[in-house]
Amino acid sequence: MLLLAKFFARLFYRVTVRGKQNLPSGGFLLLPNHVTWVDAIVLQLACPRPIRYIVYEPIYNQPFLKPIMKMFGAIPIKPNRPRDAIKLAAEQIAKGEIVCIFPEGELSRSGILLRLKRGYELIAREANCLVVPVWLDRLWGSIFSFYGGKFFKKIPRQIPYPVMVAFGEPISHAKADISTLRQRMLELGEACYEERPILRGHLGTACLRGLKHGQFETAIVEGTDHSTLTRGTLLAAAIALSGVIRKQCKNKRVAAVLPTGKGALITNLAITLANKTPVNLNFTAGRTSLESALRIADLEDAITAHAFAKRFPDFPFPKNVLHLEDLMPRLKQKIALWRVLVFLLPWRVLALILGLPKKGGHDEAVILFSSGSAGEPKGVTLSHHNVLGNVTQFSSMLNMGKDDGILACLPFFHSFGCTVTLWFPLIEGIRLVSYPNPLEVAKNAELIERYKITLLCSTPTFLRGYLRKVEPKQIESLQLIVTGAEKLPDELAKAFKAKFNKEVLQGYGLTETAPVVSVNLPEPPASRLDDTVQPSNRFGSVGKLAPGLAAQIRHPDSDSIILPMTDTGMLWLKGPNIFEGYLNDPKRTEAVLQDGWFKTGDLARFDEDGFLYIEGRLSRFSKIGGEMVPHETVENKINEIYGIASDQERVFSITAVPDEAKGEALVLLAARDLELADLRAKLSESGMPNLWIPKKLVRIEKIPVLGTGKLDLKACKEAALAAEAVA
Repeated sequence: MLLLAKFFARLFYRVTVRGKQNLPSGGFLLLPNHVTWVDAIVLQLACPRPIRYIVYEPIYNQPFLKPIMKMFGAIPIKPNRPRDAIKLAAEQIAKGEIVCIFPEGELSRSGILLRLKRGYELIAREANCLVVPVWLDRLWGSIFSFYGGKFFKKIPRQIPYPVMVAFGEPISHAKADISTLRQRMLELGEACYEERPILRGHLGTACLRGLKHGQFETAIVEGTDHSTLTRGTLLAAAIALSGVIRKQCKNKRVAAVLPTGKGALITNLAITLANKTPVNLNFTAGRTSLESALRIADLEDAITAHAFAKRFPDFPFPKNVLHLEDLMPRLKQKIALWRVLVFLLPWRVLALILGLPKKGGHDEAVILFSSGSAGEPKGVTLSHHNVLGNVTQFSSMLNMGKDDGILACLPFFHSFGCTVTLWFPLIEGIRLVSYPNPLEVAKNAELIERYKITLLCSTPTFLRGYLRKVEPKQIESLQLIVTGAEKLPDELAKAFKAKFNKEVLQGYGLTETAPVVSVNLPEPPASRLDDTVQPSNRFGSVGKLAPGLAAQIRHPDSDSIILPMTDTGMLWLKGPNIFEGYLNDPKRTEAVLQDGWFKTGDLARFDEDGFLYIEGRLSRFSKIGGEMVPHETVENKINEIYGIASDQERVFSITAVPDEAKGEALVLLAARDLELADLRAKLSESGMPNLWIPKKLVRIEKIPVLGTGKLDLKACKEAALAAEAVA
């Protein structure tokens, strides 16, 4: 009967197995994640030996299930008398059998690992046995999962359905605590995710496939003039422009200097379809930073618009500058021809005509610049693997459809704006409504109301404007409001809830993680009245990790010491969205990347449900208005202005205090007399961005220094806060 069941199961599932050599020869306890109603069948297909499952008695006694349960030797467990099942399970393990229990105790409603319950520890201790973690991958989205908010009522995406099962290394029962088990399971999930075929693809090819699907649907609405482009027309325009880029841009990387909108969307896609790398430059940055970015990325070509370039007369454009107003009118006939070809030809043929490689993998796809403490911006290299990985990660979390819409108001040089409001809608077919300025909240709210936007990605700084200028009815359509880039203040979240009756859900990400790491989500709907609703968001946290991400908490002073996940320490991450390194900067790359693990620079911890809490930053940065501002760079510039040599005693120190408008405000501690207005003018003349210029000055007798000679960061912060309290 078992052989017959396996035969039929293999008609519907194609199971790839990893780590079979990790299975002990004797009895042991098997601990998998729980995603679908058929997990037990899939797991048995992967395991070479019979498995005895521990099943809750109410399910075991279902009339249509009980004969099957008996046939496969399942062990019923009574909620009010678990000891009987624990004892029986231990006896079977002692006889050399495999016993399996799902440690989450229930099916996931989000595809993400839930809280692990302690019942498995009792069994392992009673049996004195080894514990083997196992990960079932790619089942989320199948008809037996809760993907889309329902079980069963889905059309199979593929038959046979591809699944991966990965068995981990055995853990002794004494070491198999909840923290260790969660960490091991997440690491197995990360290894499985890396095997997904889509991650080996090319970003351009993924966009071709995505835009061909539903090509007559609206791709983007330009919020400034309400003009629209269908997905097919957008693709045709980008293909036509890609031909010009191939001919006129000789270098691999091409700068895009454009506001968020149709032009920027077409330009980024065209650069990618030309098999080149788009580099969206921060046009609000200082000239010095921009010149460094041009040099680091070896940029000799840029695409902009005359009207936009006039607003930034000091922008250091490279040698070859193409203007969209000059190019696009001349391409009308080619766009019309390509529109016909887009309609007629399969996406694979289009990719062949364009000469796109079948695989992009770890080749660079996007360059974003993030400011570093040494003064020069850091070029963050994101590969096709990274961007496609992150798109698939939060796509599975958000579960958006063609009726949804995203407001794209963050600039594309911002990592969240780049991946979430550029590549994600192109690949997944989500309608985009663009507006180039997130500070104009009244206009943004008008667009949300007019076009029934469902997803708003913002920062706490920008959301404050909604409280002052927006009426509740204007943002009624929003189903998801996600903030990142800076900590979400409790009072802002509560005020937003009070005025709009909408939760503001905090997420966490970094440019180096492409960027989404974790996000709080709305609570999943209950499938029946007596169903338990699992927590998908937790106030004060930044949510649960995206699928395919593994995490470790390491000692802040020693990268080699791994702490329990519930302890506070340095957060390290591993997954498909972890960047490839800093462009032409191996030293800084080696400092944060080790064997695929990324040192975030953030102090963090997890609770027992898997929610991530960011406790602080070790590195000397402030996040102001969503941008990272390096303290040391500002200090060095001030020292340069006032002729303070590097070997002299410290005269200046930069720290930060909380600021309601921007998240944080820079404070200059000065051990000499100077005028703040004079300093601000000189810093501005030097080309330093306005956000980097200190807003406050505190005169002190001596800069606090530790006995080791290092700056006493805590004392600096206290001095600034004390001055703030007196003021």
